[in-house]
Amino acid sequence: MKKKLTNILLVVILLVGAAILLYPSASDYWNSFHQSRAIASYSESVNNLNEAEYERIWQSAVKHNRWIAGKSVPFSLNEEEWAEYESQLNLTGNGIMGYIDIPKIEVTLPIYHGVSDAVLQVAVGHIESSSLPVGGESSHCILSGHRGLPSAKLFTNLDQLAEGDYFQLKILNEVLTYEVDQIRIVLPSEVNELGIAQGQDYCTLVTCTPYGINSHRMLVRGRRVANPREAANITSDAIRVDPVLVAPAMAAPMLIVLAAWLIINPGGKKKKKKDKIKNQLKPKNDDENIT
Repeated sequence: MKKKLTNILLVVILLVGAAILLYPSASDYWNSFHQSRAIASYSESVNNLNEAEYERIWQSAVKHNRWIAGKSVPFSLNEEEWAEYESQLNLTGNGIMGYIDIPKIEVTLPIYHGVSDAVLQVAVGHIESSSLPVGGESSHCILSGHRGLPSAKLFTNLDQLAEGDYFQLKILNEVLTYEVDQIRIVLPSEVNELGIAQGQDYCTLVTCTPYGINSHRMLVRGRRVANPREAANITSDAIRVDPVLVAPAMAAPMLIVLAAWLIINPGGKKKKKKDKIKNQLKPKNDDENIT
């Protein structure tokens, strides 16, 4: 009985270990799958727009940005302004206004209205008091994303970007390319770098830093530049196989197989040896004794 309990405990430990090992990879894959679905749905909605609808939606966002340009950063939206903000670029009705692609760190994520916790757990949020991501002179779009979540990669590797790298926003059928021209580490209360500069077209990516401590904010600012020739090849497939996923993916099945073997054959070779000895010592049947 004691040996059985030990084997059961060992199996439980192995299964828990496998679950812990698999959780980050499985969760990130699951989130990536849903991010891809969201982007694909958005792209389909864009393709279904007629020319008049497309122009109306784009011009409405441009008009909204002119209104934003007259405000100071940060500021709060009242109930009516919030409703108007949420209606902008909201083709599918689920809050997605487009998506961002960061080639250097292999990240493609949908952009949602606002920075609620529900949004930042799975995607990138647009700070509502900043310019909408349609570009233009005297505009400054601010996008926020989490780092270090066990469930999703998101902006975890944003610190790998350097000046001269670029990222792209895909809004409707437009591709907006921004070249990183400034990286700053600031306190959460320091917002001077987030204001609109007259005549400039900026987009700043915001995340927490240092990793795991989150006492400051990293501001990765991009300046609008001409699209590179490969811009048209932006994909809506956010699922990529990361090398760090290979080890957990290989280790987990091995742990599960080992656990199953312990359940099926708890005694192993010792049990087989004991059974063999018992068979050798077992009395012969009556027919064999008569002979």
